[in-house]
Amino acid sequence: MAGTQHRRVEGWLSVWVVSGWLCLLVNAQMKIPPETVQVWANIFADQITALAAKYSGAPLLQKKLKDVEPIVKIEDVDGRELVKEFSDEIERMLGSKMKSVKRLADTAEDADYYHDFNATLEFDYYNSMLINTMDEEGNFIELGGEFPLEENEHFNRMLVNTIQSDIQVPTNVYNKDPDILNGVYMSEALNDVFVSNFQKDPTLTWQYFGSTTGFFRLYPGIKWTPDSNGVVSFDCRNRNWYIQAATSPKDIIIVVDISGSMKGLKLTIAKHTINTILDTLGENDFVNVIAYTDYVRYVEPCFKGTLVQADLDNREHFKLLVNELHVKGEGKVAKALKEAFKVLNEASTKGQGSLCNQAIMLITDGAMEDFQSVFEEFNWPDKKVRVFTYLIGRDMTFASNVKWIACNNKGYYTHINTLADVQENVMEYLHVLSRPMVIDHDHDIIWTEAYMDTVLFNTMAHSLLLMTSVAMPVFSKKKETLSHGILLGVVGTDIPLVEVMKLAPRYKLGAHGYAFLITNNGYILAHPDLRPLYKDEKKRLKPKPNYNSVDLSEAEWEDTEENLRTSMVKGETGTLTIDVRSSVDSGKRPLFLKNDYFYTVIDDTPFSFGMVLTRGHGEYIFYGNVSVEEGLHDLTQPDLSIAEEWTYCETDIDPDHRKLTQMQAVLKYLTGKDPDLECDEVLLQQLLFDAVVTAPMEAYWTAMMLDANGIDPGVETAFLGTRSGLLRVTRYAGSERRVAKKFLTKTDKKNLFTVDHFPVWYRIAAENTPGKFLFYMPTDEDNKGEKFVIAITAVTVTSGSRTAIAGAIGVQMSVPLLQSRLLSLATQCSNVEGVCPLSCDSIDLGCYILDHNGFILISKEKNDIGKFFGEVDGSVMAQLLKSGLYKRVSLYDYQAMCKSSHGHSSDARPLLSPFYGLAAVVKWFLSHFMLFLLEFNICGLWHSDYVADAKSVYHSGHKQKKVDIMQPCNTEYPGFMYDTTITETNSIIKCGRCQKMFVLQQVRNTNLVMVVLQADCDCSRQYSPITLTPKEVKYILFNCTSKFVKALNFTR
Repeated sequence: MAGTQHRRVEGWLSVWVVSGWLCLLVNAQMKIPPETVQVWANIFADQITALAAKYSGAPLLQKKLKDVEPIVKIEDVDGRELVKEFSDEIERMLGSKMKSVKRLADTAEDADYYHDFNATLEFDYYNSMLINTMDEEGNFIELGGEFPLEENEHFNRMLVNTIQSDIQVPTNVYNKDPDILNGVYMSEALNDVFVSNFQKDPTLTWQYFGSTTGFFRLYPGIKWTPDSNGVVSFDCRNRNWYIQAATSPKDIIIVVDISGSMKGLKLTIAKHTINTILDTLGENDFVNVIAYTDYVRYVEPCFKGTLVQADLDNREHFKLLVNELHVKGEGKVAKALKEAFKVLNEASTKGQGSLCNQAIMLITDGAMEDFQSVFEEFNWPDKKVRVFTYLIGRDMTFASNVKWIACNNKGYYTHINTLADVQENVMEYLHVLSRPMVIDHDHDIIWTEAYMDTVLFNTMAHSLLLMTSVAMPVFSKKKETLSHGILLGVVGTDIPLVEVMKLAPRYKLGAHGYAFLITNNGYILAHPDLRPLYKDEKKRLKPKPNYNSVDLSEAEWEDTEENLRTSMVKGETGTLTIDVRSSVDSGKRPLFLKNDYFYTVIDDTPFSFGMVLTRGHGEYIFYGNVSVEEGLHDLTQPDLSIAEEWTYCETDIDPDHRKLTQMQAVLKYLTGKDPDLECDEVLLQQLLFDAVVTAPMEAYWTAMMLDANGIDPGVETAFLGTRSGLLRVTRYAGSERRVAKKFLTKTDKKNLFTVDHFPVWYRIAAENTPGKFLFYMPTDEDNKGEKFVIAITAVTVTSGSRTAIAGAIGVQMSVPLLQSRLLSLATQCSNVEGVCPLSCDSIDLGCYILDHNGFILISKEKNDIGKFFGEVDGSVMAQLLKSGLYKRVSLYDYQAMCKSSHGHSSDARPLLSPFYGLAAVVKWFLSHFMLFLLEFNICGLWHSDYVADAKSVYHSGHKQKKVDIMQPCNTEYPGFMYDTTITETNSIIKCGRCQKMFVLQQVRNTNLVMVVLQADCDCSRQYSPITLTPKEVKYILFNCTSKFVKALNFTR
């Protein structure tokens, strides 16, 4: 019986094995005839190109352009001449702002000269917090009189008073203090100059005066909005424009006592003092922080013995490290002071740092040793380094020593008893450093780095426009105080950088060309690739922590030798050619461009201007003449619009023009209704020409909609754009039936002409063969789940040997339209050996249409559409990469934000010892072992509730600590490009017990390929998905200071 059962089992086993081999054999022998796939691809190509040509009307537009070629003139773009033209315009604009600020400074100094201080002065001024506020009886409260406000287009539609300025006073400053009242009364003289400046230069925005006493006079006047607690924390004296104007560039070394006597509240106050000092520094200053006990310790070991630029990144880095300081040992201040003097002296000798003021900030609770010899050796008799001292805590035992140090080294002594004392006491050093400027009457004009001033205008109308400020110090000219060097305050005005960049018109730079502006420290003020905002976990837009310290090398990362950056920082004029890897469509689509860079300095400012022209189409500009009458008729067609962010006519000079759209201004000017408008004649001529040449498209698209056969379901929008910012759009389908509801609407910035860029579809078309349609699906993140396909092609004009791009034209369609075309034809077979009929409907076959970047346009699986093909089938994509059909392109993002779920640690710390990694492992093991003991709780096993509670409490606290935060980082991410020289391929991939066959065929006259593969062979165990996920780039710094050399040596 047992033998019979054994034979029966052996028989079943044999049947199973044979069946398995048969299945494997069938899989191995399954064939997808390449000839069949070729037939499908060719039919599909003919159908979709005909569809795109029919509904876009591209052949008609190209014919119209061909007809006008005899009257077209194409010229080379002279980059050197163009960069000079743009920079001269920018120089004139910024020069007018400086003149306005100079008038304010002169007026304020004269007003103070003739004002005598009155301790009993009573003066009722307009307090911006209290204006238009009434009491219960209907009377205006004190300092809150009637102050008319009206909406103003020029000031972001905020409610303002352009006749009068008003006064903001921080909550912690008494608004009727005699110093405040006298200062406000004296500065009333600025009102007339504010108004006069605005009349002379209507492009001016906010003008202001910040007083040393704390009040802030702002024009135009606004209603100030406090925070939710009713507090106004804004203090003009803390603003970067104030601090930079009030002092010269400086080298600061902060020396902090962390001996045992500094424990508790003292250390907390000391840390807050350091952070407050750091907040007073800017990118023209240099800094380091030294902590001392009985030995000297740099808070950042990588910065040992040097000064680093006090930019935002370094300041924040210092703050994090200072927060980790702990007290121990005995304080030996002499060693720390010697180290500080050595660093400052070395920087001065080598011509590094600010090359201006130098100071040591000593923060301690007392100096107990012999320190006089240090000053005798390093600082006396010249006293080139000022020493400011901050005595921390209530104990005054060593106050005389700390005061002596400051007074004998041209510094200032302050006693900080509580956290509330820190702010006011720290600010005192600025007044001391400003005295030489005041005495010498050096009215240096300063320019700030780019910033978003969301604090100043905390209203519904505030915008996150990047701005720069120009400011100038105001001094007392009174003879009796002249030798004391009295700083009265700082005057300034804000300049939106977008207005500066409008002086380099987009239409003169071509589809991929652009302009940019940097500071003398290499930081970007304006650049189309500058991304100052990011989305947090709640999808809210927020400024990046380092948004205003992005270096030019981080945007122009192909400038690997930093030749461009170095030349611009040095203020040179020149040109440079670089082969660059660029990208469009949210970085998903790589482009290889050859860019010509032209750059020059903006005189009388710390800025340099640069621009880029792309070889090929970027080298030419063409002109064609038509009459104004003819052009006007076509310009008013309902399907036509123009780039509202471009400046066809200047609408910001005359207040009567500020409510006009660009189209309204253009029509008023061309019809002669408003000849006073200032308009760009060259751009208007191009616009009129483009309107006339593209006018037949409106009639063509209208005829398509009236055709008796109707529109193919899924064809939604026809559109075209030209180099003059003209856009024509016809909707074949109503909004209720359109998938792409956002496409080409006002919110669809990436597909419109903006001040920064041409539309994505225009830039893609510009890099492909004119007349050949390129099909792509916009990235899903921009369209909130809307999946649709765009077919686009470029149109050109030719004159002699030159060919220039005139525009791009295309059609937007739904995915089901193309999907139905593919599935209806993919049932036909050629007369070759193989399974027939072969159909994409079969569950055994996977059929895909991919674009030239590897993204899926068509698939049977709806969820696969729009994804990168490597994410769906890593095995086939790996084979395509191996055979060279697709090529990987490495791209970099030096402005990325990465999630970090752990606390701060110094980037340099792992470099200090090869055993750091081992120490981290041991630390992890010990901490988890202790956790095990806590959770296991041997001693309390008899009380199970106690064990459960302990575990619950620990994990509750543990979860609270693990909070993902976004931090700036550098990332590398892949892009992919199809090799168009390879038209077809097929292969078999071995995947364990099965083999997968695939066939790839180019879809002719397009950028698409068809991939048909064996779908019943799962290779996911052998091949991982190939994704586009960015990877954070980690750097190993063998020389700690290497990345800071730039900050010391390459500034002008």
